[in-house]
Amino acid sequence: MNKTFIPISKYNSKKWYIVDADNKPLGRVATTIAKILQGKHKVDYHPSIDTGDYVIIINAQTMYLDSWSVGHPKYRVYNPGKPGSSLKLVFEKVPKRIIESSVKNMLPSGLRKTFYKRLKVYNDSQHSHEAQNPVLFNLN
Repeated sequence: MNKTFIPISKYNSKKWYIVDADNKPLGRVATTIAKILQGKHKVDYHPSIDTGDYVIIINAQTMYLDSWSVGHPKYRVYNPGKPGSSLKLVFEKVPKRIIESSVKNMLPSGLRKTFYKRLKVYNDSQHSHEAQNPVLFNLN
């Protein structure tokens, strides 16, 4: 007799987590957020069942891209020939877009829309989700 526990999406209510991105690298924050959105941080994770949670990112403006681009005077250009396509220039203007696109590309392609709706990004420490009682998620 098989006694494997497979969770259903109604099994648990979705929790809300706050991720503080202050002075953290973009890649480390994005991988952690992708795991939370998919539910891989839980004990009862199953790839065919949606057990992911909601994520609130605060202090998005103070995170950095990588150690190479912090103090370096040159810009990395990803689409040559298109003005304003440098990652650092876009990050200085709209950091929310860079974080959202990096997390979205780390999610599985078939479920990007459902997981992506649970991501909320704010440039400073103020957010409007106090009623959901979010818990601070510690990044290592």
